[in-house]
Amino acid sequence: MMKYALLGDLHSSVEDTKAVLAHIEHCAPSAKIIGLGDLYECNIGKRKAETARDLPMKKAAHIPKDFVPLVTFPSVRGNQEERIMLVTGREDFEHLPEKMIIAGAVIMHGHQWKWTKNWLPILPKTEPPLLFFGHSHMAGLYRKKKRLPIEYGEPVLLKKKRYGINAGAVWGAREWVLYDSDARTVTFMKAD
Repeated sequence: MMKYALLGDLHSSVEDTKAVLAHIEHCAPSAKIIGLGDLYECNIGKRKAETARDLPMKKAAHIPKDFVPLVTFPSVRGNQEERIMLVTGREDFEHLPEKMIIAGAVIMHGHQWKWTKNWLPILPKTEPPLLFFGHSHMAGLYRKKKRLPIEYGEPVLLKKKRYGINAGAVWGAREWVLYDSDARTVTFMKAD
């Protein structure tokens, strides 16, 4: 049986990340943890990043020393990591892939596709058909361009159809998703 704990949008938050990792250890100690990107926080906004170059890492990113040891799991690259590399000229996050494929699912951050004004994702068709992502900081289960209702802690059985699953944000909300690939369930979780 393969279980995955998927978490994203940590944005260098030490306390929120510690809380979520402790919650994962308590609820699903055997789950493989995978990051959905935006692990780190870029201090440079989108507009300024269009022209800012060769900035020192300390100016470009907020990366507390006690945050780095918490990130021991594989992850995809988010827009924050891309922006940090752009404005510093460094390749610190180049090793993080844009997407990963796990049992029955694709993992991407979510900045690669368009979103509506109301932050509904315009999801790409992927193979496999389950797509886990983050980016908007809003946990959600999507099917046929609609957001379906979710309840924290309640497993949702996924039919053999196409779904988008936004794990929400670690930073500020302390959200994550437990995915059981054998049972084909997702459980939206929230740490205290």
